[in-house]
Amino acid sequence: MKHATSLILVTICLLGCAERYPAHWWTPVPEEDAEWWEILPQAAGAGEVIVSKRNELGLLSNFTHTPFEFRGKRYESLEGFWQMMKYPEGPGDERAKHTCIVWPHTREQVAQMVGHQAKAAGNLASENMNKMGINWVTFEGQKMPYRTPKKGEHYNLIVEATRAKVNQNPDVQKVLLSTGDLILRPDHKQSENASPAWRYCDIMMEIRESLFR
Repeated sequence: MKHATSLILVTICLLGCAERYPAHWWTPVPEEDAEWWEILPQAAGAGEVIVSKRNELGLLSNFTHTPFEFRGKRYESLEGFWQMMKYPEGPGDERAKHTCIVWPHTREQVAQMVGHQAKAAGNLASENMNKMGINWVTFEGQKMPYRTPKKGEHYNLIVEATRAKVNQNPDVQKVLLSTGDLILRPDHKQSENASPAWRYCDIMMEIRESLFR
């Protein structure tokens, strides 16, 4: 019944969006073919689209290889930029001085990572952060709260870096603009109390609105 309901919603969406948007954005995928973390295209509600890595909408994901320069340095993906900030900035960084803490990568190495590799590196760093009892990351030597319900310094930095990705990758900007007024939804589960900086779809919609002005 759940699958049938999803098909009906997808059909309705296709009828309403066919003239404006590519139909394959909502093409159903068998649930048995889904990755364990994945929200499939047919899960979109009316006026929504899932930012699926199964099609060009995946360019909007943090995981995609979309190189950009930001404040004088090059990053291979937004995910690499994001996870890099959990790592020590150098031997003088207090995170590097903790005994019994092993950092599997350097900050520079993570900055060049893409997709699941970058996420895995970030997960290892998060484990170290938990061991140290810290909830902050750094950029250019400045500490910023990491898990926070507020739109603070970390959020503003992520928005700025995301905007750099969009501006420097014409294909990303083209896809983002092509979504028009659709509500963008992530293709993976996010906690209801996730920090604003983690809600990349909301950030992308904010940037999209500024591009349309």
